[in-house]
Amino acid sequence: MGGLEVVEPDWIHVKTDRNHVDPPVDVETVREAVIDNLMLVEDPEIPINIYDLGLIYDLDVSADGSVRVLMTLTAPNCPVAGSLPEMVRKGVLNVPGTTGCEVDLTWDPPWGPEKASEDARLALGF
Repeated sequence: MGGLEVVEPDWIHVKTDRNHVDPPVDVETVREAVIDNLMLVEDPEIPINIYDLGLIYDLDVSADGSVRVLMTLTAPNCPVAGSLPEMVRKGVLNVPGTTGCEVDLTWDPPWGPEKASEDARLALGF
């Protein structure tokens, strides 16, 4: 399955000179903005965003603006294993108030349709 690529979305939240945020940040506001951006990234094999698909296992925002994302992919041999985590990192770092982002990829537990949101499961026919 070569040739798949993650299409970069037009981010909802983007840093500009006018919306610069110095730490400490409002953790919940930044977290919600990060989720907004991640909901724009679609899995190239399943046309559903990676957040609703359940690929984001954990999202931790610190008051200093650093963000840690624990995520998985639909399969270990996913053809976008190199590019999707980088797209997640870019979506996080575009959010005003973020100062850094660490994206960790895990296979434990493996992804399954039960991890998807109810809306995503309906779209998938489950």
